[in-house]
Amino acid sequence: MNAVTDLASVVMDLPRRDAQDKLTGRTRYTIDNIGQDMLHAVQVRSDVASARILEIDCAKALAMKGVRAIVTHADAPGLHGIGVADHPLFASDLIRYHGEPIAAIAADTLEIAQAAARAVVVRTEPLPAVLTMAEALGEHARLIHPDWQHYELLKEGASRGGNVAWEAHVTRGDTEAAFARPDVTIVDDCFRVGRQSHVPFEPRCAIASYEDGRFHIQCSTQVPWTVRNVTAKVLGVAASRVRVTVPTVGGGFGLKFDCTIEPVAALLARKTGKTVSLCNSREEEFLSCLCRENAEVRIRSAVTPDGEIVGREATVLMDCGAYGGEQIFLSTMTAHTLGGNYRLGTVKLNSRAVYTNTPPNGAFRACNGVYNTFFLERHTDNICAAIGMDPMDFRKQNVLGDGDIGATGQVFHGDVLRPMLERMETISAGADRRDAADSRLYGRATTVGTWFVFVGPSAATINLNADGSATLVTSGVEIGSGTMVQSLPQIVAGILGLHPADVIVKTADTDASGRDLGVGGGRATVSIGSASKMAAENIREQILEIASEMLQTPPSGLALKGGRVEIAGRPGSGMTIAAVVQRAEELFGPMSGTGNFTAPGVPSLPGCAAGHFIDAVDIPIFTVHDCEVAVDPDTGHVDVLSYKVVQDVGVAINPRAIRSQIQGGVTQGLGYALHENITIDGHGCMEQSGFEHYLLPLAQDVLPVEIVLHEGAPSIGPLGAKGAGEIPILNVGATIACAVARATGKPVAELPLTPPRVLELMQGNAKALDFDHISPVWHANLSRR
Repeated sequence: MNAVTDLASVVMDLPRRDAQDKLTGRTRYTIDNIGQDMLHAVQVRSDVASARILEIDCAKALAMKGVRAIVTHADAPGLHGIGVADHPLFASDLIRYHGEPIAAIAADTLEIAQAAARAVVVRTEPLPAVLTMAEALGEHARLIHPDWQHYELLKEGASRGGNVAWEAHVTRGDTEAAFARPDVTIVDDCFRVGRQSHVPFEPRCAIASYEDGRFHIQCSTQVPWTVRNVTAKVLGVAASRVRVTVPTVGGGFGLKFDCTIEPVAALLARKTGKTVSLCNSREEEFLSCLCRENAEVRIRSAVTPDGEIVGREATVLMDCGAYGGEQIFLSTMTAHTLGGNYRLGTVKLNSRAVYTNTPPNGAFRACNGVYNTFFLERHTDNICAAIGMDPMDFRKQNVLGDGDIGATGQVFHGDVLRPMLERMETISAGADRRDAADSRLYGRATTVGTWFVFVGPSAATINLNADGSATLVTSGVEIGSGTMVQSLPQIVAGILGLHPADVIVKTADTDASGRDLGVGGGRATVSIGSASKMAAENIREQILEIASEMLQTPPSGLALKGGRVEIAGRPGSGMTIAAVVQRAEELFGPMSGTGNFTAPGVPSLPGCAAGHFIDAVDIPIFTVHDCEVAVDPDTGHVDVLSYKVVQDVGVAINPRAIRSQIQGGVTQGLGYALHENITIDGHGCMEQSGFEHYLLPLAQDVLPVEIVLHEGAPSIGPLGAKGAGEIPILNVGATIACAVARATGKPVAELPLTPPRVLELMQGNAKALDFDHISPVWHANLSRR
């Protein structure tokens, strides 16, 4: 096969082809496709966090003029989930969180549907709400899922029980012996973080119809095949009866990596025989949609005087809310995020997804990794203080390098993090903004982070058109990252000798494309890109074979460039690709090529990891962040003075796009670190229901990020690329927290660092964290002992 080896034909600062339409408002999202001929749906939601349902009376609502259908648990009794099927479409016997759907109504207008929802009478018997993980893990805690033992297990191997939905753990080596050594210093820390809301500008939206015995769902999602499969499961039909199409998505960040309202719209469409639209209000988005989970950790390390980490133990609690959902899968991540960054002699890590009577949580950009990086890097700074070692020297000495083994025993290849730290030292040397702090407290910190690409199955088909252009068909969706309009067209165009503008990328349609895990986790360019590369190489081979006959030249002597096939070294000697397509159609018909990709699998130590969905990571990604802060001693306000990032990208297929992702990810991380604070009241309801109380970073909070793209690290991605959109947020909370701790001289242990929290810390009024519900004895935190 005559494959492309010249990166120059692929790598470019290609602008987004959709930029102008998005800026001028011409792009149509799912919510823009709602028509007057559709029925409008709303959901009846619980206004209590915990109760037993005694009766659902829909008679008055159903009798209202314009109401076409009402559905409840009786219409879709199936359960779905990840790892364990614990999640109903509607509450049946128990209400488990404030805002849980109880029924859904389709009516001629949205106003009628909303009025009918208010007319539904739900009689309940209140039950005590379990609102915190400490309460859920108490000795006499009420079970949020009394029938947990009878749920269908979708994956074997994890510990679970009571209010622990899932537990994944790592054990490698004898940590007890490491902690018993007489020459070690033991550092023991507790940390805590709150929830973060995704706030994509397009809310969750679905439009469903039912014709010829099949459902068609148009929706704003990152995972069309997940929507297809979950809808089929809860509605009790074959997956082939469900078609999912996805227009441009108005932001996702992981919020749309699951399936929630789509089956509801489908159910109402089948019951009414009409097309039904169902969209969340902004208040519903805040009060009932997935957040980045709140989490707690107890972590301790045994470190020698010269800085060797001979033992580490940690237990992470992840609040999954009322249902396991994505937190069950995300419990895997702790092994690779909290267990990442540094060489560990021995290690025991435990990650527990805990049920509470609060809205379910879910994946959010660098899911699990953002707070575990905060935990780990603050703990690392505490270690350095305890043994009297410079934090940068400690990091350079201990970061994972070529041949080192990770927490689960996988072997890492390439010396990546140390050169990145050295590069950060170089760009930071002799340049600081200490003077800008004025009379405020000044602090600076550098942190490291380890993330990885979710690979998994992807498929691609390329059809070569009569005019010489190409149409790429995948299940990829454009969520704002630019993959579908930048890197994928670049890969295909580079291989076929076209301009990226001549590569048409079809929007996702599960009837037209092969299965795909979804867009998220930094996987689109890697997984879908690899499948697209294979499909393009298949087409390229066909083009060269036919052109070889036409030009009487061996394929090895031909070159594809500028939409032409030419004899190498003889410009103008060949023909257009369109002419080759015409000849191909005369010989055997239209030209097409297919490609596929999945995780090749990296070995870990047998028996080291339990309950994990991913025991070892195929494509690790590393990052180094540095920031300077000024802290006002009178108000506790934190001002970020400068921010720098050195990011491992493998090969930068589109440096312009990567820099944009880094700038956006850091800005989003600023909100997590400083502003975004979600609280839940005593009734289990989130107290932030809109932009008035949920403080996102605004224009004046954004600062330019100095960016260095580190290339050359090993990667199985196409042309050596790695995912670049997920990791930019990973270190932001950690870096700012470490800088604030150095500025104030106080032990930062919680995020976000709001002014009241920072002021309380500086005044010495903040209580040191010490979790009674996480035992300092690691084995005592296991569900099975």
